[in-house]
Amino acid sequence: MVDVVDTATRSRMMSGIRGRDTKIEVAIRKALHARGLRYRTDVRGLPGRPDIVLPRWRAAVLVHGCFWHAHDCGLCRIPATRPDFWRQKLEGNAARDARNLTALLDAGWRVATVWECALRGKGPQALIDVTDRLATWVRGEDRMIELRE
Repeated sequence: MVDVVDTATRSRMMSGIRGRDTKIEVAIRKALHARGLRYRTDVRGLPGRPDIVLPRWRAAVLVHGCFWHAHDCGLCRIPATRPDFWRQKLEGNAARDARNLTALLDAGWRVATVWECALRGKGPQALIDVTDRLATWVRGEDRMIELRE
């Protein structure tokens, strides 16, 4: 299938996709802060550089976009243009995520994964629900939690 835009336009569009400080990530950080939880961002010494790190609770929060991290939901569809390239790329991303998750758990960190589909298109109540569950998990004892649709 032919792309609907030329190569230069597609390249510019793809380069504009952010890897850090996404809307969902910022919204979760603000909501956690409002609940009295203090965190750090961009902690380079941890495997996979988690999006949000709560050192007091030894907890790391990974905020994953469903497409880029190959989540099995309606938001992740392989593009019709160059499907082999995209399948290989997204499978590689998912494999790296699994390695980073294992490394964090082995290092004694508790890990939460928040998927984009848990919040996207569901209104402000979804953010409140997800953040409440996340805040409860942070203050609890569970090693891992996954928040998805």
